[in-house]
Amino acid sequence: MRPIPTRARAFTAAAAVGVVAASGAVAVATSASAAAGCRVDYSVNQWSNGFTGNVTVANLGDAITGGWRLTWTWPGSQTITQAWSATVTQSGTAVTAVNPTWAASLPTNGTATFGFNANYSGTNTAPASFSLNGTVCTGSTGSPSSSPSTSTSPSTSTSPSTSPSPSTSPSPSTSNPPAGNKVDNPYAGARGYVNPEWKAKAESVTGGSRVSNNPTAVWIDRIAAIAGTSDSSSNGSMGVRAHLDAALAQGAGYIQFVIYNLPGRDCAALASNGELGPAELPRYKTEYVDPIAAIQADAKYASLRIINIVEIDSLPNLVTNVGSAAGATAACDTMKANGGYVQGIGYALQKLGALANTYNYVDAAHHGWIGWDSNFGPTADIMLQAAQASGNVKNVHGFITNTANYSALRETFFTIGTNVNGTSVRQSKWVDWNQYVDELSFAQGFRTKLVSIGFDAGIGMLIDTSRNGWGGSARPTAASTSTNVDTFVNESRIDRRIHAGNWCNQSGAGLGERPTAAPAAGIDAYVWVKPPGESDGSSTLIPNDEGKGFDRMCDPTYTGNARNGNSMSGALAGAPISGAWFAAQFSQLMANAYPAL
Repeated sequence: MRPIPTRARAFTAAAAVGVVAASGAVAVATSASAAAGCRVDYSVNQWSNGFTGNVTVANLGDAITGGWRLTWTWPGSQTITQAWSATVTQSGTAVTAVNPTWAASLPTNGTATFGFNANYSGTNTAPASFSLNGTVCTGSTGSPSSSPSTSTSPSTSTSPSTSPSPSTSPSPSTSNPPAGNKVDNPYAGARGYVNPEWKAKAESVTGGSRVSNNPTAVWIDRIAAIAGTSDSSSNGSMGVRAHLDAALAQGAGYIQFVIYNLPGRDCAALASNGELGPAELPRYKTEYVDPIAAIQADAKYASLRIINIVEIDSLPNLVTNVGSAAGATAACDTMKANGGYVQGIGYALQKLGALANTYNYVDAAHHGWIGWDSNFGPTADIMLQAAQASGNVKNVHGFITNTANYSALRETFFTIGTNVNGTSVRQSKWVDWNQYVDELSFAQGFRTKLVSIGFDAGIGMLIDTSRNGWGGSARPTAASTSTNVDTFVNESRIDRRIHAGNWCNQSGAGLGERPTAAPAAGIDAYVWVKPPGESDGSSTLIPNDEGKGFDRMCDPTYTGNARNGNSMSGALAGAPISGAWFAAQFSQLMANAYPAL
């Protein structure tokens, strides 16, 4: 959801309509006599009788603070059926798109991007012109009588032919903005890369072909994974370049990588410890980040939107698992003291953010981790520190929540404001005074907080929905009628875990919403970053050469610790090490999928 003042890149599945840039002065909401100008970029992803449209409007004149309105007229039979990131209405052939309530302002050189689905018959011709706040745009600050700028077809898209080398990217001390013609939402209007290795594993399980064509992320969880590995215990043998080549061969619009190898990685969970020691920040930079950036910078991949999910769980650990906190560990204290997480993430953001077609999303934990007031603000603050360490907060395109976790997207039968017989659900043992009860409300709330402390007003959120569906026979179908708040919440909640702190191979979990672009306000996409069927950690100790330890939270007999309220772990038995294929889990996820398969 980032309004970057750059041109949108068009991606097509079959045929496409060119980018339109057209004409005149903008009637600025705050001053009728203000200097004016605007540009509109329009592209589609089209099939036989329908299409997805993507629109980016750039305000070239004085700032608009009272709300914006974009209008156009269809030249044919186009009918909009659904829209996101704007309120879009249609009367006959006339269309009006109005800003969402959370993005009413449009600063000078700022952009707003929204999308829609539509039907058509015959020829799907692009609108001849667009008007912002009542006047026509020319692509400059010229008069309405100026000639419209030339339309650009997708084959001559403004995507760069070359990408800057990581060695020439700005140093962390520079204040230059990140390079590139980056779109607002890299998921919108683009088809995601389907990892052929995950696809093969999914289809090896009965019924897996029903979901095997969904895009999932590629985890680069050790240095060897950059070039590719030959062992069968991890995510597979393909390296970063091989996946990028495969994405080009598929005609994919975007590909997702998880950048996950910080020194002293995951200081609070043994199952996902990494290969680099707490003091090995130099190796992280030169042997891990630099080679990834060099590959992603290859001009061969300039047509791809490369999405980097940056360092799962790391920064929140420096808030909740240090000092005198109940979940504190010596390892987390060390990483907070030596600055390895903040500086490492800052370096990764700077090197990858400098590339023309990359998009960085930083991990932001989940509501059951930082949803309390005592954690919420401090976590946002440390994320700002890491972004500032990169040299520019605009190196962060957005944030992701619920990565590799199980928090329900929506709690259907109660909200944080629900009272039971005069008692707030916040007082229940399950909610435990948290300010949020589900992931969607948390992601939207955390986005607001991040913007308020200095992040770009257009940052977008991702939510990992790969395992938070909680369908099947255990899924509640109505709110409880109990007048006891604990009973009411336990009988009503979609999330069926024993405790919200349980995170390893959870029994009863199901696939969640399928990957979807722009599903809700402030949300760039629902994604499957954790590939369903890949283990969170082994149920028992399994020696390995990947640095992955045995965490008792993955042991189904474990009775818990302070971080999960001393509850049973809720983990499945028979699990392999983290990242390895776990067929029994995948079968369960399909059986309990919601929406159902």
